[in-house]
Amino acid sequence: MTVPPARPRRLAGIDIGTLTCRLLIAEFSPGQPLKELRSERKILRLGEGVDRTKRLNPAAMDRVIHCLKEWKAIIDGAQVDACAAVATSAVRDAGNRQEFLDCVAREAGFAVDVITGDEEACRTMLGIRSGLPAGVTDMLALDVGGGSTEFILDRIGQAPVVWSIDIGVVRLCERVLHHDPPTAAEIQQARDWVRKETEAAVAGMPRTAEQAFVGTAGTITSLAAMAQKLPVYEPARIHNYRLQLATVQDLEQQLLSRTKAARVGMPGLEQNREEVIAAGAVIIRTVMETLEVSSVLVSDLGLREGVLIDLAQRCEYHR
Repeated sequence: MTVPPARPRRLAGIDIGTLTCRLLIAEFSPGQPLKELRSERKILRLGEGVDRTKRLNPAAMDRVIHCLKEWKAIIDGAQVDACAAVATSAVRDAGNRQEFLDCVAREAGFAVDVITGDEEACRTMLGIRSGLPAGVTDMLALDVGGGSTEFILDRIGQAPVVWSIDIGVVRLCERVLHHDPPTAAEIQQARDWVRKETEAAVAGMPRTAEQAFVGTAGTITSLAAMAQKLPVYEPARIHNYRLQLATVQDLEQQLLSRTKAARVGMPGLEQNREEVIAAGAVIIRTVMETLEVSSVLVSDLGLREGVLIDLAQRCEYHR
């Protein structure tokens, strides 16, 4: 008697980041790529001021909770089998994180898992691995967030090597890039800081010429969109796009020479990312120059997808 294939699981995942919150509802079947049903993202800057105060401010918490309440209604309407919500750097660093988590549970109905930098990196790698082109095996992945950046060395058959540094686009803006546009001294200070932390991050990581260098998250996907001057974000043109160092250098100079207001409307630049994109370009350029890589393979998949894949694997384990 033939056993019918298992019904795809409908899952929802939420990534509560320092800069951006993301929702993904998708169907998961073992051995198959995620089938996206709905995708949302909003730049809400939950981590605004956390680097200085070590606290989430009430206005930022309200923005996120309002968004999560909207997403709860969407998830309930989608009749999902399971849901997972994670929070990263800003919530990890905040002294009042329990107040925020309690408010989210009470007002939006989500139990949020505050994941460590290593957990974030491992789930990000699950997302990246799910969409790599054929032939990519060993890789060094870069995940630039709002509050932190993760370096992930992932080799087939070996445990990932992860290093998380406390530099992200929001933190770099708040700690170093104070002027609009940044001064030459601020830019140099930012480069020196990123270079020093990058060297420390990869010092213990074996590097080979065969390793692919892969980048994920909003900064690098935005730069890929800008490189192609996309009038609207097109995931199919972003995912697995190869972004050249020379292009990153050119975009960085364009961004650093403009005020935030003058960046508005630049082709490919997502609305509300005008303030932090210059910091992101500084990070990407400096990392690439420090690692002496000439290009980066852009992944439109990352933590959000990894949260769903991890959830699916746990659901299968408990069946």
